[in-house]
Amino acid sequence: MAISMSRRCLRLSLRAGERLPANLCWRIEQGHVWLARWSAGLDPLTLGVWGPGEVVIPALIGLSGLELRTLSPVVVEEEEASSAMEREFLEEQLRQAAILLMLSRVRPAEARLLQLLDWFGTRFGTMTSQGVTLTFGEKLLTHQQLADIAGMTRVTVTKALTSFRQAGVIACQAGGSLLLRLPCSKFLD
Repeated sequence: MAISMSRRCLRLSLRAGERLPANLCWRIEQGHVWLARWSAGLDPLTLGVWGPGEVVIPALIGLSGLELRTLSPVVVEEEEASSAMEREFLEEQLRQAAILLMLSRVRPAEARLLQLLDWFGTRFGTMTSQGVTLTFGEKLLTHQQLADIAGMTRVTVTKALTSFRQAGVIACQAGGSLLLRLPCSKFLD
């Protein structure tokens, strides 16, 4: 008689800023995660951002030193990656890498931040009659998180967001969400 033991999968609930093991496959049930590799100068290089319903498999990227962090409170569950899941992840990773590479070349930095917010709106936002509402869990990303993802300084992000608010391009809403008052661009699709 053969006894089969099912593999137990991890299910984690984490706060914003915590690390997930990058050697496992994760299905995101709630929240958002960020994959980065830190350069020698201790600056992060963003490799992707994933949200609810998506699967992230950092080990498939084939780089050492990857760090998977939570951007918001998350609930994730470890998955056994199928071939189809691996293929889907790699296709999405390639799309994100291309978009992030294009964004890294946008100058000035303020325009890069605005296009990053626009991309987040396309991926994770909700279209309303006033624009796109964007939230990452209970609140918007911190200025430092946005700076790390966009490859900017926190001070530049703060100044740019203030300028965007004053120009009416963005507005803070109740519940910690952000309203983008511009159409989500298709140049990043």
